[in-house]
Amino acid sequence: MSNAPLMPKATAVWLVDNTALTFDQVADFTKMHPLEVRAIADGDAAQGIKGMDPISNGQLTREEIERGERDQNYRLRLQESKVVLPSAAKKKGPRYTPVSRRHERPSAILWLVRNHPELKDAQIMRLVGTTKTTIASVRDRTHWNASTLTPMDPVTLGLCSQIELDFEVQRAAKEKPTTTVYGGATLLPASETTRKDELDDQPIERHDDLNVDAVFAKLKTIGGKKADRKSTRLNSSHDS
Repeated sequence: MSNAPLMPKATAVWLVDNTALTFDQVADFTKMHPLEVRAIADGDAAQGIKGMDPISNGQLTREEIERGERDQNYRLRLQESKVVLPSAAKKKGPRYTPVSRRHERPSAILWLVRNHPELKDAQIMRLVGTTKTTIASVRDRTHWNASTLTPMDPVTLGLCSQIELDFEVQRAAKEKPTTTVYGGATLLPASETTRKDELDDQPIERHDDLNVDAVFAKLKTIGGKKADRKSTRLNSSHDS
């Protein structure tokens, strides 16, 4: 954290106008030159700057100012801010690979390409510290040493850690597009279209015990009765 207050020149303007602190005390607190503070007091500098109260923003207390006003040799102390600002994330550069292991990177690239084809070139570059040109030559078997390359685990070679490899693999699996299933109307399944009706499945009753002779005998009986009736009618007509 910097020892200077926020907006030191505006803070100096407020301290000069509202306190009895010396120029040296104000200069020491705001990290300015005493002559610059004197110029502010004389109106020769910072004429268009509005003073900022260091008490209201928590950078200074009233007791601290009163202590400095009583003792000219006292130096004001900047209060610790209650708001913790996150530190700027350090930009991670390309992975450094020792010279003794640089010749092993093509073998590690070949292992990654074969065992984890879902990895992108950028992920392979982060893992083993290589270039896109080298990755493309290993993948296309156009590398100058392609005939003697042997796939080797980059973790075993010490080019990356197992945690880093697992992280990149899981990240690639999440970014992999999933196949979407169409949710609209679809055709009926074959089991429905080829289903037989219930009547078709019912067995046909067969009368195997049908007596053919009895049927013909009955037909003859019926035919004989008809002939008797006809002859009776003819006889009655002759008699009349």
